[in-house]
Amino acid sequence: GQGEVAQYIPALAKVNANQFGIAICDIKGNVHSVGDAQTPFSIQSISKVYSLTLAMQTLGNDVWQRVGMEPSGLPFNSLIQLEQEHGIPRNPFINAGALVVADMIESSYATPSLAIKNFVRTLAANPEIQIDSEVAQSEYDHRARNAAAAYLMKSFGNFNNEVEDVLMNYFSTCAIKMSCVDLAKSFSYLANKGECVFSNKRILPEQQARQINALMATSGLYDEAGKFAFEVGFPGKSGVGGGIVAIVPGVLSICVWSPALNQTGNSFVGIEALKLLSSHIDWSIY
Repeated sequence: GQGEVAQYIPALAKVNANQFGIAICDIKGNVHSVGDAQTPFSIQSISKVYSLTLAMQTLGNDVWQRVGMEPSGLPFNSLIQLEQEHGIPRNPFINAGALVVADMIESSYATPSLAIKNFVRTLAANPEIQIDSEVAQSEYDHRARNAAAAYLMKSFGNFNNEVEDVLMNYFSTCAIKMSCVDLAKSFSYLANKGECVFSNKRILPEQQARQINALMATSGLYDEAGKFAFEVGFPGKSGVGGGIVAIVPGVLSICVWSPALNQTGNSFVGIEALKLLSSHIDWSIY
């Protein structure tokens, strides 16, 4: 019962906090789940992994000319570092970095949010996955700080498309609704050396899958990434919808969900559940 749901997105503030689900998908495609694991929720920043994957598919290592790979150590929506570092965001998992990635996708696809939705449906083997337009609009209406980051990057020459267009597509991607089962399945490619367990298609070269896992380990949980690595010990990505996806490379992908967040914006119960799992089953990558 500790923590509270995200308040700054009105549509998320209405979610019942007393829900918990967990799903595990191994690299043979077996899925095990308990609790509210079939309940769709707003994936929010977990979507940044899908966006980065699409950008890397299209641009390869050129992605890293416009966004860094270092932890930021500051809140995910901070502008201070961005100004000091001339519009190059620290990593693709803070908001500014995800906006640069969204700008790359905007340049590559005619309808970016549709491209990501279809990509996610394929990864999760679920054609029913949808974007929650109420959540997307709610975030767009409260876009000031994200818009500030985008315009700041534009002033440094690190943003190529219309800011408002990119923001709407970015928020639509954050507003994808998925269940723990969907998420665990859709992240199987990162547990399986870049190959999707369900379609048997190569999503990324093995080296790039490893790079994304490394970024999740260093920067996937906002400014709690170090503590998560210390206490849980595997790559993860969280979102303010209360979901956390984690990878045990070569073994499985896992998703936990509970909407009540701690001070850092990560699922309170989700982190506790992953700590318990990690301590009972020796999965730490360290």
